[in-house]
This record gives sequence, structure tokens and C-alpha cells, in this order.
Amino acid sequence: MKTTKDFDCVKMMRDIRDKVNTEIVKMDSTQIIEYFRIKSEEYESKYGQPETKTHT
Repeated sequence: MKTTKDFDCVKMMRDIRDKVNTEIVKMDSTQIIEYFRIKSEEYESKYGQPETKTHT
């Protein structure tokens, strides 16, 4: 059975990686850390805290 792929996670990962790389390429290490701190806060405020699973 042949299926068509509507979503390509590898392509998405590469696109995101390329976008981030173009944004941080000329930053020093302190600026890069600040960039990821801000992006992390934006993500958490938009999507909430990640759910943690407990092992039983």
C-alpha cells in the first residue's frame, strides 16, 4: 500500500535548525544563551509547562 506523506518531520527539523542558525550566527556565547532563555520563556508562556511523567 502506497501512502502520501503530508508531514515531514526531518524537513521541519532542518528548517527550524536553519532558521535558528541564521538568527544566532553572528552572536557571541552570552547573546546565544540569552536568545535561548528568551525563546524558552516565550515557548512556556505560549504552550505552558511541559508535562512530566512519573514512573510507578
